[in-house]
Amino acid sequence: MGTITKTYNEAVAKAVLNGLKANEKSLPSWLFYDKKGDKLFQQIMRMPEYYLTDTEKEIIVNNRDNFLEDFKGKDKKFDLVELGAGDGTKTEILLKHFCVQNADFRYIPIDISSDVLEDLEERLSKRLPDLTVLPKPKSFYDALDDLDNKDSKKRVLLFMGGNIGNFTLEDATDFISELSKRLRPEDELFVGFDLKKDPRQIQSAYDDSNGITRAFNLNLLERLNDELEADFDISKFEHYPFYNPETGEAKSYLVSQEDQEVCFGALDEKISFNQWELIYTEISQKYDLEMIHEMAEKAGLKIYRNYFDRRKYFCNVIFKK
Repeated sequence: MGTITKTYNEAVAKAVLNGLKANEKSLPSWLFYDKKGDKLFQQIMRMPEYYLTDTEKEIIVNNRDNFLEDFKGKDKKFDLVELGAGDGTKTEILLKHFCVQNADFRYIPIDISSDVLEDLEERLSKRLPDLTVLPKPKSFYDALDDLDNKDSKKRVLLFMGGNIGNFTLEDATDFISELSKRLRPEDELFVGFDLKKDPRQIQSAYDDSNGITRAFNLNLLERLNDELEADFDISKFEHYPFYNPETGEAKSYLVSQEDQEVCFGALDEKISFNQWELIYTEISQKYDLEMIHEMAEKAGLKIYRNYFDRRKYFCNVIFKK
């Protein structure tokens, strides 16, 4: 009798087992973004409670001309390198304006999800056919290595949408420091920061009334059922978000509703869960201006310019060496 070979992504399997066998269980947030997770996150960005989308969009719409002047290199040429491009909806506002202004630039979107990049490239090829788009389906840190090249063209690194909040404050500072090392004198780093505000408003952004954020988090377990032949009973877990206004940390968890054991058929592994045990899945760090200044100082950067929406919910910052 032949042996059935079970196939699975080893990086996913390793991350899952390491996280779920730890004393405090966790799963990495990048696991959210499979095909279904990508679509759910796009729905989240359109929710009325999810203020981040509209606030940064307001900044971009109101400052398109300013950004073009900020981004142009000495020879008027530049590359827009976007880390964590996602569906690129807000970035497309800039791209369209830059194309209308006949700016000499290329767009290099980088994202862990190849599905998202394929959709983005297809859409941009139809809407902006003259734009050079060079997608790279990579992790952030793999993408950093790609930045070390001999190209003399000015690079503007975009890290928008509050993506910096997906790191802890310490890890965010380390990440910005790594980017700083790769910036040349003319290069710029453009980062979006979600600012501290009414705690109840932040809480509702991660626990919406229509249950989209809940579905997004629970889809993580569905992915493990599909890819690792796990037998999670989704009804026995619940989504729990929590915001700490003192630290600015908005964290998401999955909570086991009872004592249970989950089998991973593809891995020949079993994981036990106690009733009310947590699986930590994500952080969304909120900032104040003092925190941003401290981060810049530690990373060896200076703040060149701050852009705010009218309510000062969000801030896009341009950093230079």
